[in-house]
Amino acid sequence: MANVAEIIEGIRAKITANPAKIAGIRTKFQFEVTGEGGGTYHAVFDNGAHDIGEGAVENPACTVIIAANDFVNLATGKLNPTAAFMSGKLKIKGDMAQAMRLQSLFS
Repeated sequence: MANVAEIIEGIRAKITANPAKIAGIRTKFQFEVTGEGGGTYHAVFDNGAHDIGEGAVENPACTVIIAANDFVNLATGKLNPTAAFMSGKLKIKGDMAQAMRLQSLFS
C-alpha cells in the first residue's frame, strides 16, 4: 500500500507530466495529514507553474485536514470525498470552492 509521501510525489509527477491541467490556476493548498505516516504538505499553483511537496505554505487558500490512512484511501479511490467530508474524516479550512477543485486537479 502507498504511503502519504508516495501519493504526494505521484500527484507532483502527474501535474509535471500534464501542466495544461493547471493553466490559469493561481492558488495554494495545504494538507495537514495526521497520525502515523502523516505530515504537512503543500501544493502551489501559479498559472502553469507548480510546487508540490512537503512543508507548510504561507497563506493557503484552503487547508485540508485528514488522517494519514484516510488520505491514502481517498487518493486510491477507496474513500469517497463527499462521504469523508460528511462523516468528519475530511475537514476543510478556508475556501471551499478551492477544495472542490482538488479532485479534478489530482485525478
